[in-house]
Amino acid sequence: MSNDTRKDGRTPQQLRPITIERGWSDQAEGSALISFGKTRVLCTASFTNGVPRWKQGKGQGWVTAEYSMLPRSTNDRMDREAVKGKIGGRTHEISRLIGRSLRAVVDMKALGENTIVIDCDVLQADGGTRTAAITGAYVALADAIEWARTKKFIGQKSQPLIDSLSAVSVGIIDGAPMLDLAYIEDVRAETDMNVVVTGRGLFVEVQGTAEGAPFDRSELDALLDLALAGTAELAQIQATVLGSGE
Repeated sequence: MSNDTRKDGRTPQQLRPITIERGWSDQAEGSALISFGKTRVLCTASFTNGVPRWKQGKGQGWVTAEYSMLPRSTNDRMDREAVKGKIGGRTHEISRLIGRSLRAVVDMKALGENTIVIDCDVLQADGGTRTAAITGAYVALADAIEWARTKKFIGQKSQPLIDSLSAVSVGIIDGAPMLDLAYIEDVRAETDMNVVVTGRGLFVEVQGTAEGAPFDRSELDALLDLALAGTAELAQIQATVLGSGE
């Protein structure tokens, strides 16, 4: 792997500066403002005692997510999808990705018949918005569950969270695998991949595409190794922010 530095001074194996501001929203039961470099996403978790009709009487909870980008989160203003009257395919895809990723680390029986909705709003986009959203959403979810425990909606001994969760992008640029792509790198990557991983190092989702030439098994392995190292670092940041890593 090349040891050359990137335009922002990072090595190929280095994350952008990561910050997580826990409890950013006073109103939400759980929240986190997360930054992956210049990408910033506000994640809020809203708790409801009860479940959708199709889940009632099963003794299980539900976790779902919605994702959106603010009109001026990018270089040019985008119209709000609500004004267009139609949610775009990319928005649906990322919303579903965040929801199913979070559900992979939640014991629905331990959650009880309660619902948590995660809203991930991109304030500023510079690549990796979905991976930042997933990483921040986990922190918001953890705090919403603790809020519900203090309000006795969830038993003191119940443990709905069975693992932590984070995500990162990786890609091949000029033949070199790189971690956590900024937008300027993402648009010229020969291979682009988003990887969702639990705290134990288990894969929840791998989304990889060859934008130019196909990639081989050794390149795939190199990208997954980079992603595992990156998500392990993110998991430690999450644990420190949540107060369990000190």
